Amino acid sequence: MAATIIDGRALAAAVREEVAAQVAELGGVGLATVLVGDDPASHVYIDLKQKAARAAGMQARDLKLPASTSEEELLATIAELNADDAVDGLLVQLPLPAHIDEGRAIEAVAPEKDVDGIHPVNAGSLALGRPRLVPGTPLGIMRMLEAYEIPLEGAHAVVVGRSNIVGKPMAHLLLQRNATVTLCHSRTRDLARHTREADVLVAAVGRRHLIAAEMVKPGATVIDVGMNRTEEGLFGDVDPRAAERAAYITPVPGGVGPMTIAMVLQNTVTAARARRAAQVASGTS
Repeated sequence: MAATIIDGRALAAAVREEVAAQVAELGGVGLATVLVGDDPASHVYIDLKQKAARAAGMQARDLKLPASTSEEELLATIAELNADDAVDGLLVQLPLPAHIDEGRAIEAVAPEKDVDGIHPVNAGSLALGRPRLVPGTPLGIMRMLEAYEIPLEGAHAVVVGRSNIVGKPMAHLLLQRNATVTLCHSRTRDLARHTREADVLVAAVGRRHLIAAEMVKPGATVIDVGMNRTEEGLFGDVDPRAAERAAYITPVPGGVGPMTIAMVLQNTVTAARARRAAQVASGTS
């Protein structure tokens, strides 16, 4: 029997509606995005985020800087946005040009405005089980698993990929839901042995059809984070024929991608609420 398709588009639309209601309740929320250079994919991602933010009623600021922007100029721009009280959420689109240290740029963003959830303060809080702002992709995946009532407590979850924006935070979130987690990567021996044991399999590597159908456990939930663009189209990290074995599976496109943008918007609202609460507590509101 074919797997149930996890509809990321429909769920993301519901999240965006929730966000719009929260923005109205707060009386306005500000999101600023910073893009350096001319990377085509980055332009697409930023434009999608800006469009979604405006549709949710946010005050969206779109700063596009030339590829010649120096590291110090970028850091100065980030400092200005950190200090701007109208900006609740701030994200710097990656990758950055080679002459700019991505680590310095990430750490320059105020942790309380880091809606990408990748500042060391936010990453550390997540690792300690006290999540604040969490990267949008793993946060969106957790929302998908909840929406489809996928049991996690005691389940064996296998995450393929150890990036700082998906794999590692995904593993922490699953651990915090009492799953038993295996984190696989490029040096893992006999990957198929691990994936075939997964009740929940998250593939986030960026290699077309790395996970073959026979590598999926019958009845598993499969979350495909891969977005591999080729001349033939867009492909995930999981062979679509895995749907013949899995119980639930995300499509590519239309699965995880829409949820990532929706959760960045949710993070912006979360940041706005936290900033307002801190201002009230300090008497500066």
